Order: sequence, then structure tokens, then C-alpha cells
Amino acid sequence: MVTWIDALLLLMVVLVGAGVVASRNLFAAAMLSGSYSLLMALVWVNMAAMDVAFTEAAVGAGVSTVLFLGTIAITGREEKREKAFHWPALLAVLLTGSALVYGTIDMPDYGDRTGSSNPVNRRIAPEYIRQVVPKTGRLDGVAQAEPGENQYHEHVPNFVTAVLADYRGFDTMFESAVIFSAGAAMVLLLRRRRDRPADRAPEETS
Repeated sequence: MVTWIDALLLLMVVLVGAGVVASRNLFAAAMLSGSYSLLMALVWVNMAAMDVAFTEAAVGAGVSTVLFLGTIAITGREEKREKAFHWPALLAVLLTGSALVYGTIDMPDYGDRTGSSNPVNRRIAPEYIRQVVPKTGRLDGVAQAEPGENQYHEHVPNFVTAVLADYRGFDTMFESAVIFSAGAAMVLLLRRRRDRPADRAPEETS
């Protein structure tokens, strides 16, 4: 069930997102973008997704905003106005948005944790719980750990860690590799260019 808090947060997200698109002042757009990320973090908190909310607040509202402001300090605050209207881009956005909205029809009802419309919480979530809770409290009623075993029966004692590091281990590993590659590329692009002998050759010959 959608509460008034959900409706208010989503309305604010839409308004701030529209403000980011409509603003021609890059500084204002960067500030609105950070506000958008903070609002999305509140949406995730309201949905009890604390790990996603923490990532959104740290990366979206924190690091990204700092990078935007650093870029604006170099490029300027005002966006260049374009006279031409890109109809193909508008058509692509409308088609993509319509496809995403159509895809939500088959999604479970929001807030339905045990109903028939949400098979994730009826089949998948209990399996995750079995993988992370102590052996003495497992849903299948297994007794104390055997000699030589730990109390978690070789399972990860945390829901988020079990999903990210176990079931999505390769995904998380390659995500880390992408972030590392992006950081290394940024360092290479932003480092100061050193003087080379080839750059001074014309001056010496003249």
C-alpha cells in the first residue's frame, strides 16, 4: 500500500528531476542533482533498503556532486542554448519510458510481503535467510553445530554480504574492476602534462 510519505517523496523526486532538466544554470542543476540523490536515499530508507540508501547518499549526493562542482569551476556555470529541438531523442525517451511503465504491470503489489503476487518473498527470501542466520536458529530446525563447525554452518552471517559476495560474487568483482578502471583513467586524463623534448624542439631550432 502506498502511504502519503511514499507519494510525497515520489512527487518531490519528480519535481526535482524536472528542475534538473529545465535548469540552464549548471550550478543550480548540480545542487538539484544532489538533492535528487538525497530524496532517492530517503525513498530507499522508506523501503527498508538501507544498503542501497547508503550508496545513493554517498555516491549520488556526495561524490557526484563534488565532481560536478569541480567540472563547473573549469567550464563555467551557464549551459549553451541550442536552437534545434531533437525530436528523435524525445521519441526515444517516450518509447523507453512507456516500456518501463508497461514492465511494472507484472511486478508484485508494492508492500505485499506474503501475498501470492510476490513470489520473491515466498521462495527466494526464505532461502537467503537460511543461508545467513545461525545454525541454531535456521528455519529447518537444525540443532547445534557439529564439532569443528562454526555456529553459522559455514554460511555468511549477514544478508547483504551473503547476496553481494556469494550469489552475486562475480557481479560485485567486475563492478569493482570497472570502478578501479574508471578511477585509473580519470587520473591519467587529469594529471598534468609533462614537458617533453619533442614539444620544445621547434623552439630550440628557431
